[in-house]
This record gives sequence, structure tokens and C-alpha cells, in this order.
Amino acid sequence: MNKEIKNKVANSNLKSIDLDSLIPGNERVVFDLKNWLKDELILIEKDFRDAVKNHDWQQYKGKFVSIQCSNNAIVPDWAFMLISSSLKENQVENFIGPLELMENIIVRNIIYSLNLKEYEKKIVIIKGCSKNSIPKSSYSFLIERLQPIAKKIMFGEACSSVPIFKTSMN
Repeated sequence: MNKEIKNKVANSNLKSIDLDSLIPGNERVVFDLKNWLKDELILIEKDFRDAVKNHDWQQYKGKFVSIQCSNNAIVPDWAFMLISSSLKENQVENFIGPLELMENIIVRNIIYSLNLKEYEKKIVIIKGCSKNSIPKSSYSFLIERLQPIAKKIMFGEACSSVPIFKTSMN
């Protein structure tokens, strides 16, 4: 007597979102402006512009670059913008600010570009176990996008999830 095994989760209205699968694995790199300052403190415009002009920007291809200055030097905004512009000219994704901010922006852009039609009026589980460090802000971005369309939102795994939201719509 063979009983057919049925995957009840696969055959249900249950939809799962795994943030791990959405976040790109591209290397994250810090571009520190202090290394381009005289004595790591003073920006000399001519020297800075020469360094920008002669720098090998191709080494950052395929990476996400966080542009920052790790010391207390007073650096004009245009210097950050010049680095960003040079990276953009070489099709390198970059952000002015700390790594944590960059990661939040990357994840937000991905979440806001998702086509969520398949989650309409469905029970959605946002997977809880991740191999990578997921920015906490990711969850609020997902809630913001899913709550108006999902029937129910849960967090965790299908076998042990925590209810987050349930609509009153039929």
C-alpha cells in the first residue's frame, strides 16, 4: 500500500520570499578619500583631480563601492561627487556614505523593483533564516510593499511562522 506524498505547502496559496536570494553577492568595497589627501587631512584640488584622472577605475567593475572619508578631515562635497562621477563613467555602482547605508539602498532598490503580482491576495512568508546578514530595514520595505496586496504576512518558515499582518478583506 503506497500512499502518495503531497507537498501541502507547494499546493497552497502560500508564497515565500527569501531575501537571501534577492540580495546580490557583489563584493562591497570602501573607497576612502583620506588616502588621497595630503597628510590624510588636506585636499589640494589640482593633486586630487590628477589622482582622479589617473586612477584605474576598472578595478571596481562588478563591485558596489561606498565612498567615504574615514577620518575627521573636512572634505568638500564636490570631492565625493567627483569620485562618484568617475565610478559612474565606468559603470560602477557607487554610493556616498557608510557601508550600512549602501546596503540599505541596495536592498531597498531591489525590493521596490520587484513585481509582486504573484503575492496578491496570498499568504506570504518572509523567510527568517538567512545565510547572509540581512539589513533590518529590508523587512519594513517588504511590509510596505506587501501589506496593501497580501492576504496575510508571516515571518519564519512554513512549519513555524510568526503572524505579522492579516487583512480584513475577503
